[in-house]
Parts: sequence; C-alpha cells; structure tokens
Amino acid sequence: MKKFKLILPLLFLLFIINSCNSDEEFIEEITTTKATDLSKPLTKKEVSHQITEILEKKGSFNWSEVNDHLLWSATVHGNNILTVGYGSKEVSFRTEKSKHLSSIKEIILQTIKTTSKNKNEKDILIYDDDLLNYIDVKVVDFNTIKELRKNEQVRYLEPGGFVYTGFGEQERSSKGCDKSSDYISTANYGTLASGAKIPWNFYDHKINQAWAYSKGEGIGVGVIDTGVSPNQSNLGTNFNAYYSGRYIQKYGTYIDSVWWWSNNLDGPNDKCGHGTSASAAVAAPDNNNSQFVGAAYQCNLISYRGTSDVLLNDYHERKGVADALKALGRRNDVKIISMSVGYPWSIGKIKDAVRYAYAQNKLIFAAGGTSTNFTNWFGVIFPASMNETVAVTGVEEQSTYDECDVCHTGSKIDFTVIMERENNNHQPVLGFYNGDSTYFGGSSVATATTAGIAALVWAKYPWASRSQVLQRLKESAAFYPTKNGDFGYGNIDALRAVRGY
Repeated sequence: MKKFKLILPLLFLLFIINSCNSDEEFIEEITTTKATDLSKPLTKKEVSHQITEILEKKGSFNWSEVNDHLLWSATVHGNNILTVGYGSKEVSFRTEKSKHLSSIKEIILQTIKTTSKNKNEKDILIYDDDLLNYIDVKVVDFNTIKELRKNEQVRYLEPGGFVYTGFGEQERSSKGCDKSSDYISTANYGTLASGAKIPWNFYDHKINQAWAYSKGEGIGVGVIDTGVSPNQSNLGTNFNAYYSGRYIQKYGTYIDSVWWWSNNLDGPNDKCGHGTSASAAVAAPDNNNSQFVGAAYQCNLISYRGTSDVLLNDYHERKGVADALKALGRRNDVKIISMSVGYPWSIGKIKDAVRYAYAQNKLIFAAGGTSTNFTNWFGVIFPASMNETVAVTGVEEQSTYDECDVCHTGSKIDFTVIMERENNNHQPVLGFYNGDSTYFGGSSVATATTAGIAALVWAKYPWASRSQVLQRLKESAAFYPTKNGDFGYGNIDALRAVRGY
C-alpha cells in the first residue's frame, strides 16, 4: 500500500468559487454576522465555516482581513487567548530593553482592562515573551478587540488558542506521524564501503559524488520537528561512531497538554516518527549495520521537539516552534535550520521567531506543503511562504518536472528534490527503531535533504556567508538563472554546488 508521511494532510477537495466581487468585498460579505447582538460570539462551527469560505475563494487567509466579530468569536473558542504583536510594523524582536516598547505594552494591557469585565492584570497577561515583540493575553469582551484594532502600535491580533476544524481536523491530531518500518527493495539504494545504504535519489542529485569534497563536517543543522526517537541508536549513542568529531543534541520546547496554562515541557523524544525521519534525512551517520545515511552524514545535529505532529494547530505547538527558533537563533554553532512542519496561513509568533533567527544569519529551509492529491493545488504554506525562508517541495523522478502526488508548488518555491519514483517509492531513511528503515515522502523529506546539501556546501566553504551558500545552491540548480513559476530553481546538483563547476 502506498504510504505517505505528510506535512499537511487536508481531507477533502476545496472548490474554487468564481465571483465578480473583489477579495475585500467577499471577505466583508461572508464575515458580516447576521446576529443583532454582537456580544454573542459565533459558534465554533460558524467560525470555521467562514474561514473555509475565505480559503475557497482566495486560497489564503489572514486574521487581519476579517471583521472584529469573527476575530473575537475565534478568540472566545480558543480559551479566550489573544496573541498581540506590538511595536513598529515589521519589527518582530528586540535585542535590549526598550522603554518605548514597554510603554506600548502597558497601553495594550490598560486597554484590555478598561474594556473588560476582568480588571485584574495578573489574569489578563498570560505570557510575555522575553525576546519577540508579542504577548498572549486573555480577552473576554468584544469591545476589547475593537479598541485594540484602533491602536497603530498593534502589529497583529490573532486568536492564539483557536484550533481550526473546517477540514474535519480534530483539536489534537497526529498528522504526518508514522513509526512503522518498510521493506526497502535493493533497487532503491546503493552502498558505501562501510555497508551503509545510500538512498536512490541521492544519485539523481549527485550527493554521493559531492561526498568526495564534503560530508558536512563542522556544520550545525537545527531540525525543528517532533523530536528524535530514543530507540534509534544511530541518532543517539552511535551518532559519532564513524566520525568522532561530530555531535547530536536533543531538546524539547513542546508542552504536551490540552491545557494552555500547563508549563511542563514534554522532553526531546519523538512520539510521532516524523521528526526522526527528517533528522535522519539530514544527518544519519555512516555505519556498518546496513542502515541509511543522511545527505550530510558528518554534520552536527541539534534537534528540537517543538510540536507533536506536522500541523501547527494548537497553542503549545505554535509556542513550542517559536521557542525552538529563538533557541537555535542564539546558537553560534548552528548555521542551518530545517522545518518540515507548517500551517495553511501565517502564525504571528512563529513569523516573529523566523525573523529573529534570520537576523542571526541562519539559513532556514521550510517545507512547501504536502496534502492529498485532491488538494495539492493549495499554494505554498507557512512558514515556507515567508521571504526569510527557503521553500522546498518534492518532484517525481522523470524527464519532465511534475510534483509528487501530494506536494504543493507555486511561485514561492525555491528548490525541488526528486523523492518519488514511478512505483510510488519515496526516499528511504533510517527508521524509528534500531534495525528499521522506512520510506519518507512529500515536501518534508525534500526540505530535510536540501538542508543536508546546504551543509555539504557550507562545510566545503566554511568562510562563506549565508547568501553565498544560497547562491551556490541556486547556480547548481536546473533552471538557474531563471526561476520557474511552480518549481523555483529546480533540482539541485550537489556535486556542482560543492565543486563550483
């Protein structure tokens, strides 16, 4: 049976609705409530229905475009948590204390207090980030939303605890999770002298030939995903068995709880399988136990369990990923960040965190999106849609470019990776348990593999800047110097990227 490990499995076909109205008129039309009493929120089903209508019409969604009542209703159905980004437009973080920003924050809190039945500031302020310019607050009154939207120092307002269920999603999901193993045909791999296995698609990208010049040594790659399996020794005690100069470090920023107020971190261990596969695609080591290697099998790996699955749809997942980005941004030994997780639309606190990590000169790769073959018309998802990230998707192994059965494409895509064969076999990677191997697909494996290729380039040219490494990737790709409207610069030639000719 064909098995996919998906970054965003949307469950049914979205039909494009033709309309002569502008997008703004359409959004105003469908979000204008018929209720005469605006003190009563829409039901959760009504909120999700309106979001679905906007997605069907525009193919995108942004909380800044909806009316006050819809935003407030979503906030109410998300434990009354409102995320408030504050300060000057596009200024996402601070490097030192600022009286100006502190005064803006106090005005926001005072606005909430004066427009709310809740007058206790201790109950209003849920979370105050120490680096990013946002706070999570408790909002119970409709008038609070109206007043906050008048403040020009408010960059964004988002219902931080609301979980969209318009595609039949559950409040807590397990999207992209799979810990099972696969039988890998001998036609789908080669071998190193040690006996370690080389995935079939590494030959398409000449990764095996690039290893003659670089194996990623000395470069730190941060992977933000579901963590790493404690049952896979090649991503544990045996990580440096064949190259003693490397290290793996595992952290956790995710809180596994249905309660927003919980602060018990869940630890670094993968309970899903997706993060183990993504980390393996980047950095699984050389070995003599016939297991698959990663693209940069001598790089250093820093894993962050920031989420429970690939769909960033609850409060703790969004905060966990943002905190992981901050932590990796602060590290001098990390040059590359790989994120094979995402969401259909922008999440303010993660957007702020991406901008912080980018400002620290990190090269950030993000998955363009994976869904069912009925919905892969959907555009590039967040955060791959950001200018600060490098968006990657997967394509089939054939002479003409064709996205994988479940991969998203679009103008935001920067690179592609061949990861699907005609027999539907995807890229094989190290499995969740010792001795296991598994197929890993979609834009998830494409992103992780590209991050590994970037590590090969940076290890070969350790003095290079982020832009110089990215430029080498571009110049090695199939469509350079032009950019294809769906596939970006196309497939990377890893040998050319490290060798330069």
